[in-house]
Amino acid sequence: MATPASPFLIPVHELMHRPGAMRELDLDLAAPEQLGAGAAYVREGDSVELDVRLEGLHDGILVSADIRTTVSGECVRCLDPVSLDLEVEFQELFAYSEDEAFDFQVQEDHVNLEPVVRDAVVLALPFQPVCREDCPGLDPETGEKRTSSSEGPAREEVDPRWAALEGFQTEE
Repeated sequence: MATPASPFLIPVHELMHRPGAMRELDLDLAAPEQLGAGAAYVREGDSVELDVRLEGLHDGILVSADIRTTVSGECVRCLDPVSLDLEVEFQELFAYSEDEAFDFQVQEDHVNLEPVVRDAVVLALPFQPVCREDCPGLDPETGEKRTSSSEGPAREEVDPRWAALEGFQTEE
């Protein structure tokens, strides 16, 4: 049984060796695997929308794309689940010949966008996602989630070694 072709594999036969030829595509694909790891990632199967422009050049096929997807993860301050919209763009040349000057090649009249999309999305993921910019995080003593109204005045930390002197007052 033949394996199904990747939806990221785009045929470009009509553009090959035709400088100036162009085609645009709107694709809504599923992430083939989890993209990224750690605090932010795109889940396997989540929608990855691509607005793709394919242009024939002398050296290969120039692919320009805008990517839109949803990033999942957890807030690094309070550990609540986070869902963020991500938009990123890339431009990559898929060369006709195998040359070390080019990272990607046209193979069997197709361009494979999967590694390029994966790289663009993973590099654009937020390093430290937060649920909101003013998230107060967790209380360091109790480990419970702080709310903006429950912060109250800051407590003065007393070193336990000086606790015996707390009631001592000098007369002036």
